[in-house]
Amino acid sequence: MITGCTLRMTRGRPRAMRRAMDEWMAKRRRNQPLSLPSAGCVFKNPAGDSARRLIGLAGLRGKKIGGAQVSAKHANFIVNRGGATARDVLALARLVQAGVARELGIELVPEVRLVGER
Repeated sequence: MITGCTLRMTRGRPRAMRRAMDEWMAKRRRNQPLSLPSAGCVFKNPAGDSARRLIGLAGLRGKKIGGAQVSAKHANFIVNRGGATARDVLALARLVQAGVARELGIELVPEVRLVGER
């Protein structure tokens, strides 16, 4: 939930801005699983590394619990393959954290904030 925001904008050239936006969206389409529901990146990138790479190194890409799956396209995304519950997603996120800690000795920190967790 966002309750407020401050934006600082600068003038730019419309064509250059459109080109930059198009390039950014093309990169997102190539690298992120935009065709499936997700909450975006699940973990913060550790200093000097990426959670995506570490999750892949730990062998967790494609791991599933219920309808939730670690994306094969971007391992820091947990996607809903159909019927995933919040419990599925949370259990998979915890499994990923434990797997990366066990295999690589690195503690991943969630990027999402859990509200009402039991």
